[in-house]
Amino acid sequence: MLTHLVLMKPRPDLSAADRAALVDAFERAVREIPTVRNVRIGRRIVHGAGYEAVAPDLVEYVAAIDFDDVGGLQAYLRHPAHDDLGARFGQALSSAMVFDFEVGGIEDLRAGRFF
Repeated sequence: MLTHLVLMKPRPDLSAADRAALVDAFERAVREIPTVRNVRIGRRIVHGAGYEAVAPDLVEYVAAIDFDDVGGLQAYLRHPAHDDLGARFGQALSSAMVFDFEVGGIEDLRAGRFF
């Protein structure tokens, strides 16, 4: 499985209308692009852990989008609904980092597949 991980921070002046347009574009993309397997969205929490003191203030939210394989991710990235989503992200965010990961379970780590 592959996870497309998007770490992001919205612009401080993001309007409610622009936020709604971004959410609409994201919903459309995950609904219309058949290779999307799962989507998780989250907000960063700060709870006093030591690593928080050295973490840069670059992201507030995460989107994790899962695909079966690289072909599924590439189909997502080439889809017209993703083009609209990408444009909306560019308008709405003050910072973003995007990474793609091959993921598995602890058994994959034990088998030497990762790390």
